[in-house]
Amino acid sequence: MRYSRLKIIFPIGLFVALFLDGSLSNVFAGRLFTYPYTSVLHLVLLWLVFAVFLDDRDDLATGIWAAFVGLVFDWYYTGIIGVYLISLPLIVYLCRQVKPWLDLNFLTLLMVYIINLTIVEAFAYTWYSLCDVVNSGLADFAVYTLGPTIALNLAIFVILYYPVRRLYFSVN
Repeated sequence: MRYSRLKIIFPIGLFVALFLDGSLSNVFAGRLFTYPYTSVLHLVLLWLVFAVFLDDRDDLATGIWAAFVGLVFDWYYTGIIGVYLISLPLIVYLCRQVKPWLDLNFLTLLMVYIINLTIVEAFAYTWYSLCDVVNSGLADFAVYTLGPTIALNLAIFVILYYPVRRLYFSVN
């Protein structure tokens, strides 16, 4: 019974994260996107990483949900189909591959999240460069986008880790 609640809570949390990604980015645009710095919220990515690592049974269809929410994210927020449609399921796949070898604690999950943020942002930068949406150099991307994005999302990770962990373990 408790596990079936997780199958309901996971997609609800995923769509709340999707909504908050866009809404908070819009509300705090003056702070997040001040030239030359850009800080991108990745609450959907955070929710997916939590789902992969905190789900004991590995029964959630996180890969399918990641592809669906990636398509919605691309369609609604970016307008360029493929960036998150490909990168989010890729992250879920990579996380599932490394999960058996990791000791799941706060610092390990923090490091995995940093790596995942870097992969998603680098993938988005490469995709946007190929589509001629971005024309800045790799060094500018690393300093003005990747660094602030990692700093912002790590702060959010630290704030949300224990409440989300508690949520998963109470219904799992």
